[in-house]
Amino acid sequence: MRFILGLIIGLVLIPLAVLVYLMYGKVPVAVDDPAFPHERQLVHIPLDARVQREMAGTHMEPDAQNLTAGSRVYVERCSVCHGLHNHPSALGAHMYPDAPQLLEPHRNKPEIVGVSDDPVGETYWKVENGIRLTGMPSFKTQLSDPEMWQVSLFLANASKPMPQPALDILNRAPSPPSEAPTHPGTAEPAHQD
Repeated sequence: MRFILGLIIGLVLIPLAVLVYLMYGKVPVAVDDPAFPHERQLVHIPLDARVQREMAGTHMEPDAQNLTAGSRVYVERCSVCHGLHNHPSALGAHMYPDAPQLLEPHRNKPEIVGVSDDPVGETYWKVENGIRLTGMPSFKTQLSDPEMWQVSLFLANASKPMPQPALDILNRAPSPPSEAPTHPGTAEPAHQD
């Protein structure tokens, strides 16, 4: 009898309680909400496992041509959320989780810049597929396969010296928004005389 009661509780009541919590509880879903208990571990375990399983290698080399092309893709498609060196993006700071500033050194390990410590195939997977519920879009319909590899190579080598043409592209790039845009409905009305 106890076994049947335990089975009923396990198969019916616990999922029902979870459903009630999700429907009527205060589940943290807004950007400013505190993190759900063990949220980081719950999200990263399946993400890391999938990336490891599907991560591909490339035949492309981090030569001047590919790094320069990658810097161009980064400026045009990535910097709006991930910022430029010494020019962080306000949009990325208002995402959850924050979009990492990929051209900045890590605080505790300044020899690592952005994701330069990640395998290039991991970065490529994230560029190609995006990451659900983070704001990171999939670029597989927006960029060609070589462009996705070039930006991935650029980011994997962000802690190393870059060729001058890549630096020129980065230095001439417009800064990403330094403030989050104001919603038109919340802006002050124009003053009329």
